[in-house]
Amino acid sequence: MRGPVQRLRHGWRQAVRIARQMIGVPDYDTYVAHMRRHHPDRSVMTYAEFFNNRLQARYRAGGGRCC
Repeated sequence: MRGPVQRLRHGWRQAVRIARQMIGVPDYDTYVAHMRRHHPDRSVMTYAEFFNNRLQARYRAGGGRCC
């Protein structure tokens, strides 16, 4: 069973993760964990590569632009 400090840390991490998802900030740590767990044979993008990749994916089809 976790103590109050561990529960607070876990709750804070979850809140940060959800807030980042809401404003569209990609979660690099989750990506790295996923790649290492499910695709160990592939290389992991750097943070800059990952961020640019997510930005391109978000705006590729012209969605999200108002003009």
